[in-house]
Amino acid sequence: MEKIAERLLDLRQNMKLTQQKLSKLLGISQTAINRYEHGETAINANALLKYADFFDVSADYILGRCDDPQGKKYGYQPEFLKDKLANSDEWKEFVEMCFSPGSPINNKLKEMLVQMAGNGIEK
Repeated sequence: MEKIAERLLDLRQNMKLTQQKLSKLLGISQTAINRYEHGETAINANALLKYADFFDVSADYILGRCDDPQGKKYGYQPEFLKDKLANSDEWKEFVEMCFSPGSPINNKLKEMLVQMAGNGIEK
């Protein structure tokens, strides 16, 4: 429980939030936050999810199961898929075409990326 308390305290302090402010933002009492941060009370599942969502970290990180805030499985790709893509001649050919200047696929890829970037920019 010591690791959890440390992580909760660090998350809050790194955002320069007081316990009172975080209490309002998460809908958790300031007393409960204080107890979690001092290891006096185990964090319940509901509060754990609120922390994870608010700070955009994995529950595994808060629980001390990993040191990566995004968790062990963030960006996870199953081994069978990695092997399949790495050993696929069709996949290698596709990637080569995407990045070969002047190829129709390269031009289409460029257009898609510009369009995607444009959709995210407010005018």
